[in-house]
Amino acid sequence: MSVFFAQAWAQEAGGGGGGAGWLEFLPLILLFVIFYFFLIRPQLKRSKEHRALISALDTGDEVVTSGGVVGLITKVEDDFVRCQVAKGIEIRVQRAAVVATLPKGTLEKLDSGSN
Repeated sequence: MSVFFAQAWAQEAGGGGGGAGWLEFLPLILLFVIFYFFLIRPQLKRSKEHRALISALDTGDEVVTSGGVVGLITKVEDDFVRCQVAKGIEIRVQRAAVVATLPKGTLEKLDSGSN
């Protein structure tokens, strides 16, 4: 019978390594620390900056939306802003859709065709 099956030897009972149980969790802890510094922390920083941008929106700001529309804010409402995208043409955009503000005069440069 021993030809087909290897004999299994029982390990002796006893302690040996009882105090090193926390070392088993060290890779998991290191993985969490890496995820925190490379994924979670930068995302929290970006969302904090975006909330500050949205709360600071004011009439007269030149903005870019998440859809790529560039416009001048003409009215700020609770959840929406009205953007003038061309003379006489206004659109209503959610405040959260605004991704960036542009320096003053950018729209004039875009309208005149110069870079």
